[in-house]
Amino acid sequence: QVQLVESGGGLVQAGDSLRLSCAASGRTFSSYAMGWFRQAPGKEREFVAGINRNGITQYADSVKGRFTVSRDNAKNTVYLQMNSLKPEDTAVYYCAAKEASLFSPVNPDRSWYDYWGQGTQVTVSS
Repeated sequence: QVQLVESGGGLVQAGDSLRLSCAASGRTFSSYAMGWFRQAPGKEREFVAGINRNGITQYADSVKGRFTVSRDNAKNTVYLQMNSLKPEDTAVYYCAAKEASLFSPVNPDRSWYDYWGQGTQVTVSS
């Protein structure tokens, strides 16, 4: 199993930046594909960004050009750099992990992931 702990959320103004971190413990972090999801009040949890074992990334259209996902296998951590934040980015952000083969592509389907963090709140004021 792997345990995931997100951090870095907070209250910011529109146009500001935040960097979320997701620290993983347990089995070998490099064996996992990682994803970032978010859930706003009254809405379903949605895919934001993901990174596979090879470092290939994928983004939701709503965050392309503003968000960047990266991973540091030496630190067992995945990051989500969020720039030019908008009020509609307000949500609880979750990281997720799936033990995957080396060439598995990023999967935006939340049901594919086996492990989830507890989430971190991001609030963007206008």
